[in-house]
Amino acid sequence: MSERLADWTRGEEAITYQTCAACGHVQYFHRAFCAACGTAGPREARASGKGRVYATSLVCRAATPETRAHVPYNIVLVDCAEGFRMMAHGENGLVIGDTVTASFKPFAGKVVPFFSKRP
Repeated sequence: MSERLADWTRGEEAITYQTCAACGHVQYFHRAFCAACGTAGPREARASGKGRVYATSLVCRAATPETRAHVPYNIVLVDCAEGFRMMAHGENGLVIGDTVTASFKPFAGKVVPFFSKRP
């Protein structure tokens, strides 16, 4: 496999996903194979950070001492423009159907994707 692209899971301000050259399947969770057809070596690409809110959940009780300072915070499922769905943080006022754009913000000692409403 070739050198990996920058990604937020490695502390970089980018979201990456994979596409399968054989069947065209798009997947967010990185694997050595296509989850749809099993072909090895899906290609990595950088996401635009644009999408639409699929679901939202306001967290009002800290799960850990590190997250206490962030309460309340919003967790969103976003259908990204490239065809995959991801879970991330988002503005507290987001509702299902809002068009959003990703930026990156610190949360409990890490930098995470943070979606904000697009005009």
